[in-house]
Amino acid sequence: MRIVSRAPGLNERYRISSKDFEPAYLKLHRAGELWRRAETALERLPDCHVCPRNCGVDRMADKTAACKSGRYAVVSSYFPHFGEEDCLRGWRGSGTIFFSWCNLRCVFCQNFDISQIGNGAVTPPHSLASMMLELQAAGCHNINFVTPEHVVPQILEALPLAVEGGLRLPIVYNTSAYDSLDSLQLMDGIVDIYMPDFKLWDPALALRYLKAKDYGEAARRAIGEMHRQVGALSFDEHGLAKRGVLLRHLVMPGLLGETRRIFEWIARELSPETYVNVMAQYRPAGKVSAEKYREIDRPTTAAECREARRIAREVGLTRLDERRRLEAVASGWW
Repeated sequence: MRIVSRAPGLNERYRISSKDFEPAYLKLHRAGELWRRAETALERLPDCHVCPRNCGVDRMADKTAACKSGRYAVVSSYFPHFGEEDCLRGWRGSGTIFFSWCNLRCVFCQNFDISQIGNGAVTPPHSLASMMLELQAAGCHNINFVTPEHVVPQILEALPLAVEGGLRLPIVYNTSAYDSLDSLQLMDGIVDIYMPDFKLWDPALALRYLKAKDYGEAARRAIGEMHRQVGALSFDEHGLAKRGVLLRHLVMPGLLGETRRIFEWIARELSPETYVNVMAQYRPAGKVSAEKYREIDRPTTAAECREARRIAREVGLTRLDERRRLEAVASGWW
């Protein structure tokens, strides 16, 4: 008996047979391109412009700047995650690898201990590759890199090792969307599923809450490139996501104007058929307090979340994620 996700838009137009599917990176690996990408990425570390911060620090010498990460990635945890979207978690979990540190400083971050305190262990490439293989052996449906923006070279360094060890799972790039085009172009043909979170549009709000005034502009460039690479989200016959963009937007208290501008841009510049998760789980966390950020020191209301979904439909978005109780379905097709 398998658990099946009934994802919106699960029809022939967005169907990839699980029998025909092959992770994108295998083709590059057979051509030797995966190793070349790793070498090219590592050449960027001595003068780091891996993300839009453009710090220029020598990370190859283990120096750090905005992202607090040096030569190697720091990993907080890795495990089969059952809290992701149904189409990612399936019945055996999404194989998440949580990278520590971040290139943003979101004052409301719910993973503050990971993103801004940096709890975790320094992880060289062979260890990162072993994590991927361990998650595959546990039966996970994909490898889900969480907060990868600042460690693209380290991921690319480890990936060929994992592939040569037998990795065959789709790769999910789970990002805040504060990515550089240079890094995303290195990932072209490697990532199967891009999962950006488009947080805020207005530069003043981005500066106040994310400490990155250029966030909205950078996110639009990055998400546009992600869509160019993989297109709209497609599923296999079990409802598992296989390739495409799954875009998240966290509804913030009192900021439905930002939600509207973001949804209008998605419908106009990407596609009305972009798969969007309208997330309702905002709560005060991180540095949010009544003294410093009084205006967002409350949970998002049910009414605000309903209005966000109404706005999405109004501007023409047709594929909104529905978190449902997964159903055990007995059929003969497996």
